[in-house]
This record gives sequence, structure tokens and C-alpha cells, in this order.
Amino acid sequence: RAWLWGRAASVASTRCTMSTVRLTGFTGHPKGERKTGLAVGMDKGHVLTSRDLKPKPSYRKGKLNKRVAFVREIVREVAGYAPYEKRTMELLKVGKEKRALKVLKNKLGTHKRAKAKREEMSGVLRAQRTK
Repeated sequence: RAWLWGRAASVASTRCTMSTVRLTGFTGHPKGERKTGLAVGMDKGHVLTSRDLKPKPSYRKGKLNKRVAFVREIVREVAGYAPYEKRTMELLKVGKEKRALKVLKNKLGTHKRAKAKREEMSGVLRAQRTK
């Protein structure tokens, strides 16, 4: 058993060329970018060639389409703002950003959504000021 470890270590050191070093985990041990083809060692595993895969359609999720943006703009123009959005804009005009965030969080459910809506509303106010 001891001869196996010694042999594997010497083969691994001769075979493995660490051109790029990546740190993984919490230990900070450097790992080579390629596998060595051995069953033991830091870079153990079968040597593979990495394939370039085309991006999955699910990666597009959440990306704003041109047509969707146009439709939303028209709807906003026709329907206007909801009462809670008007209240938020009033709070932002006065300078009560924290209170605006609280109102939005209560209405929208999550902190992340509230922050996004607050930014949107402050953007609207900014656009109104520049007009």
C-alpha cells in the first residue's frame, strides 16, 4: 500500500502541469485546472475535454424584451400609477426614503421588491424634474 502512495505522488507531480491555479473550498489548496487521470491526489479524476455548450433558454429568464417594455410603457401611460405608488412618490418628494421603503415592503411583500420599486419611483421623480 505504501508503494502505491509514493508512486501516485511521483506520477502526479510529473504529469500535472499547473498552468492556472484555482483555490477551492476553505483550505486554500491550489488545484490544477485539468485532472491528472489518477485515482488519488488533489487533481484526481478522469481527464476530460471541456465542451462549449450553447446557452440554455432558461438563462434568458427575467431579461426584458423590447416589445414587453413597449407594452408596459403604454399601459403605464394609460392607467397611471396605483395609489400606493403615488403615496410612495409623495414620501420620496418629502425625503422620507425609509418610510417609503416600509410602505412598499408592506404592500409588495419582500424587501428586494420594495427596494426595486423605490428605485423605480425615484427614477420617475427624477425624470419629472428634468422635464
